[in-house]
Amino acid sequence: MRKRSRTVALTILGAASFAVAGCREEQVDAQAFPDLASCQAAATDGGLFTMDQCQQAFAEAETLHVEAAPRYESLEVCEEQHGAGNCGSEAEQVSNGGSGSIFMPLLAGYLIGSMLGRAGGGMAASQPMYRNASGGYTNAARTSSFSANSGRATMSAQQFTRPAATAGRAPMTRATAASRGGFGGTAGSRSFGG
Repeated sequence: MRKRSRTVALTILGAASFAVAGCREEQVDAQAFPDLASCQAAATDGGLFTMDQCQQAFAEAETLHVEAAPRYESLEVCEEQHGAGNCGSEAEQVSNGGSGSIFMPLLAGYLIGSMLGRAGGGMAASQPMYRNASGGYTNAARTSSFSANSGRATMSAQQFTRPAATAGRAPMTRATAASRGGFGGTAGSRSFGG
């Protein structure tokens, strides 16, 4: 009876350890770049990512930009959320000819995360980055605000969750954007290190 109790106690303790470990958010090394050339330059200097990963991540960010960038009913509403000069029409930014009466923020960089601990290790995931009205940057998933579009940090793998698609949906009005607290309004703020 005593031996069985000890086995049960160890089993429960072991299960509790795994449960606590499962609750911690997975952290990934990440780096932001204003453009593909900056990532490629960092790759040649022994950066976090290879030239191929830079190319793959930039292509993924561009695809996400087309699929999930916030869309607004007017240039004015877009610029209220992203700052003057940081928006353009969907038709200018989508190669398959989006609408000229829908406006999106311009791609202002991309965020790459090293998914080494995930299935298919060695992969890099990315998010497009946009300017926000306060002069910072945010990702398409609206999960974070950043002080710059360049630098390194360790962050939650959740930052690379695929954002909801906005293509083909009704664009945001001034009221819709205000009711959501603005683009990136609920995000946590982060800054990048060297």
